[in-house]
Amino acid sequence: MGGMEHPHQHGGGLPVEGLVPVLALLVLGGGYGVAVWRVRRRSGGQGWSGPRAFCFAAGVGLLAVALLPPLGTVAHHDFRGHMAQHMLIGMYAPLALVLGAPVTLLLRVLPVRRARRVTAVLRSRPVKLVAHPAVALLLSTGSLGVLYFTPLYDALSAHPAGHWLMSLHFLASGCLFAHAIAGPDPAPGRPGVPARLGYLGVAVAAHALIAQAMYGGYLVHLHVPAAEVRAGAEIMYYAGDIAELLLAGALVATWRPERRRPATGRAPAPAAVPNAAVPH
Repeated sequence: MGGMEHPHQHGGGLPVEGLVPVLALLVLGGGYGVAVWRVRRRSGGQGWSGPRAFCFAAGVGLLAVALLPPLGTVAHHDFRGHMAQHMLIGMYAPLALVLGAPVTLLLRVLPVRRARRVTAVLRSRPVKLVAHPAVALLLSTGSLGVLYFTPLYDALSAHPAGHWLMSLHFLASGCLFAHAIAGPDPAPGRPGVPARLGYLGVAVAAHALIAQAMYGGYLVHLHVPAAEVRAGAEIMYYAGDIAELLLAGALVATWRPERRRPATGRAPAPAAVPNAAVPH
């Protein structure tokens, strides 16, 4: 395998650096919890969906496992730890967080004027473009080829800031793809379920090809031991398959086939906003 002689040694584990993910997780989980409390206080008995809240809490928990010791420390100097962290941050945690419907919760908490502004942003062309499954697929899965088949991974992993930058990219692109495929939050202009299943199939195939190429050492540009790369490729292959099956299950579970209305002489009623989330 080209250029896999020795692992980078990092001096990770500094107390100050360790506080950053802890504070971020507290803000993330605490903000969601406060929003749920406010919704329940306003709506009385209706409240907020327990399963939604559980999913979001599970997502925060998965992020904690990925970012905090021991895995958070190992990932800085062991490629197997990096890949396990990558799977948690980029695939498993995003799915759980997205299923928590944080945008819908935010819309229920905000005053009407601000909620309308957020809705207007969601309907804007730039947001629709970024949230399209094709763009989300390119940012999440497509970026893996650039990361592992070029010197980019070595350059980023040589510095703590680069490692955190990778983690942020995995989380943001993973949430974007999970939302584009099966997110319960509002997504105006999102394609139908068959098209989204097609994009998910492309992601499955791309992940498999990248993992197999890494395992065989084809085009790989990683300065880490070959055994670590093969083990990391296995983690990507099998853990990625499970995560994508869960994502497919979430998509099918939210599938509501459109009912055909009998032809009448009356004008059709105004259509509902496509893919609008129903508050829980």
